[in-house]
Amino acid sequence: MLLYEAGEHQIATMSKHQITRLIEGRIHEDGQIETGIPGVRLFKASVPIPCTPAVYEPSVVVIVSGSKEAVLDGERHIYDAHRYLCCPLPMPVQAGTPKASPEDPLIGVNIALNPRVLTELSMELEHAGAGLGAEPLPLGRGGIRLARWDEAFSDALLRLLQLGDSAADTAILAKGRLRELYYAIMKGEAGGFARQAFSVSNPIARSISHLSANLDEQISIDTLASRAGMSRARFHRRFKEATRMSPIQFIKAMRLNSAAMNIAAGMTVSEAASKAGYLSPSQFSREFKRSYGQPPRQWRGLQTTSLERFQ
Repeated sequence: MLLYEAGEHQIATMSKHQITRLIEGRIHEDGQIETGIPGVRLFKASVPIPCTPAVYEPSVVVIVSGSKEAVLDGERHIYDAHRYLCCPLPMPVQAGTPKASPEDPLIGVNIALNPRVLTELSMELEHAGAGLGAEPLPLGRGGIRLARWDEAFSDALLRLLQLGDSAADTAILAKGRLRELYYAIMKGEAGGFARQAFSVSNPIARSISHLSANLDEQISIDTLASRAGMSRARFHRRFKEATRMSPIQFIKAMRLNSAAMNIAAGMTVSEAASKAGYLSPSQFSREFKRSYGQPPRQWRGLQTTSLERFQ
């Protein structure tokens, strides 16, 4: 058994070295670049970037050099080349790479998670007897997980990234190799967490997805609880288990973080407030200042680095 585990570790390490060389050979300047594979982007940062408001969409973030930080409701997650981040549902976070430097740059890959494909995989795992059962289950505490690389994950990621060397291979094989990587994630250390998030029987996951897609609407918590088949108190408790926040706190954080990113990207304050569902500009300014320490117009002037490049 020990010999098998040692061999598996050696294979995973070899794949990781190949992945690192492949990524470093393709990205030479700070920023993000597309790989040609849908939803897969490489990124690099060689200067410190403080943690700033962001909305993590369903994704896996893999680091091959340096380290990255994500803060969710006060809990700090620091991850590097030893563990990848799995975020199966939209989450409001503070994210950055405060320790990046020319000598130790942040280099990695961001892989968007396709909810439809992952829901299909979750159902297939359940039917195969490897899922979480038919009853709806809580998502557990927190909305993100860190997971160690294993052989299946390393091999699937390497095979996926190798497609970038051929446009024809990418066009024909990308969907299959993305599905292979998703499967490795669902069978790995964060697998139970991911399977719960994409289970069709999980009403909290559906509520989180609905809220994040409809931030500009006035949403009733009682209506969400009713749709989930729960009392308001039970819905509140289950929601907080999944996100570390109450439904109201989650909506507010998602709206403010989305607005902050839009303002940093060049949107006017009034447009960002409206897009985030705020009917009153003055209320938006008050809540923004309370959360980030500056009013939105002053805050935008301090954002010299695009928030979208590395988050």
